[in-house]
Amino acid sequence: MLLITQTALELGFQYALVAMALFLSYRILDVADLTTDGCFVLGAAVSVTLTAAGHPILAIPAAMLAGACAGFVTAFLQTRMGVPSILAGIVTNTGLYTVNLMVMGWKSNASLLRAETVFTLLRSTGLGGSWYELLLSAALTLLAGGLLYLFLGTRLGLSIRATGDNRDMVRSSSVNPAFTVTVGLCAANALTGLSGAVVGQAQKSADINMGTGIVVIGLACLVMGETVLGRGGMGRGILSVAAGSVIYRFIYAIVLYTKIVPIDCLKLFVAAIVALAIAAPTLKSGAALQRRRLAARRKEAR
Repeated sequence: MLLITQTALELGFQYALVAMALFLSYRILDVADLTTDGCFVLGAAVSVTLTAAGHPILAIPAAMLAGACAGFVTAFLQTRMGVPSILAGIVTNTGLYTVNLMVMGWKSNASLLRAETVFTLLRSTGLGGSWYELLLSAALTLLAGGLLYLFLGTRLGLSIRATGDNRDMVRSSSVNPAFTVTVGLCAANALTGLSGAVVGQAQKSADINMGTGIVVIGLACLVMGETVLGRGGMGRGILSVAAGSVIYRFIYAIVLYTKIVPIDCLKLFVAAIVALAIAAPTLKSGAALQRRRLAARRKEAR
């Protein structure tokens, strides 16, 4: 049971970076960015390739830079070419499939057998004991969350937040919404690339299909975190997505351990949870309306 807890915490912190990215793009910018799947694989591919070449530390910022470039392409298609946000993400995601193959040497997967990673480097120092992977994953996630919180409090960060609320108001304030959307999507995809880099080095491999369903997982973490901690300021929002990622991984581990849901049906189970969680406010308001109607009919009957 201790091993399950440790693994759930490790994966929770590693994938929390994807939830943070969706928090920035989906919640703050109000942009449906579907670049996430391919960008996650891109981060892992760049990280694993550079790590295999003997540069595990350099691989982390390189993966973030690659993710930011992917976000820039999506933003360019959206803001300069007039492509709708969903289609822009799909187009970039489709192109990233070939780019990811290219990064991995035209192979569908890459491995790090006997190669030093940031995790093995930390293990060699003796810090964290057997929990060294959790220590590094948590440290990277908390650092990224803290930097994101500070960034959103800057003038540029406030402009990005305002862009998601009202683009016309931002434009009337002499701020170019195309610029703020571009910066926001680059930052969001840099976080996704960072998540892919960490996961790739933790698992010592990268696969062309490892990003399938990452958007759904990120949304599940986002919704679960907001359900538990609620929606509020930026600090609470960032903490909620991190908590939601850990909760999701615990639920995932419990389902696998107890076999309540067949493994083949697990994706369908997760999709149903996400759909219900997103529709929860509408269902709640509809139920409240029905209760008011029922109360009014009872008064009329009296």
